[in-house]
Amino acid sequence: DPKEHHIIDINSSKKNTSLCCHNIITPSKRRTTRTTIMLSACASSITRASARTLSQHRLQASAAVSSHFAATTSKRTVTSKVGDRTAEHAWNKSCYSGMDYTISEDATVFEMVEKLAAYDVGCLVTKDEKGNLSGVVSERDYVTKVALLGDSSEDIPVKKISTKAANLVMARPYDTVDACMDKMLSRDIRHLPLIDDMGQVVGIISIKDLIKECLDEKEHTLNQLASFAVGEGGHFVM
Repeated sequence: DPKEHHIIDINSSKKNTSLCCHNIITPSKRRTTRTTIMLSACASSITRASARTLSQHRLQASAAVSSHFAATTSKRTVTSKVGDRTAEHAWNKSCYSGMDYTISEDATVFEMVEKLAAYDVGCLVTKDEKGNLSGVVSERDYVTKVALLGDSSEDIPVKKISTKAANLVMARPYDTVDACMDKMLSRDIRHLPLIDDMGQVVGIISIKDLIKECLDEKEHTLNQLASFAVGEGGHFVM
């Protein structure tokens, strides 16, 4: 029917016109879209720049802290008397420091044994007629050179069994405890005469004296670590 076809055409044209209106992008919409895109791009750029700046600041701060910590750590150490203690420290605490630790090389072995027993020590420094150091004599010398041979200690002079000065291992008062310990262990000896820069004997120390010093060092370090553990702080060397 011609009328029906006309109606259909009119409706179809209305629908097409409506669709075209919806698809038309006006200039204002284009500007709005471009503005939105530009703002979005700017925001993204600002965000990335801020992130880079923040990251750089964090790296710089971390480097500064690390550098400060390293510098502080290298300068701050727990004070310890390890290495500061010398043979003189050991001598001052030794039982030898309160006694006459010398004997004439012309005295008898029996007199030597009496003195060792009286002072409860194991070694004496021998001196010649002029009072100079001539050697050392120990209980070991008596056991290996007199007792085992069945000789009479009252007839043998000390100089016959003593170790002569030329073969002695000696130490200086300012030698460290570690150095003295090394000397004793390397030569398998238990006593060290102490001599000054003029070669005069000023004391004698035993392996027991050095062990006491080592234990004191360990105790000192442990006490400081215990203080740190309970929050009492510690001593620092700057």
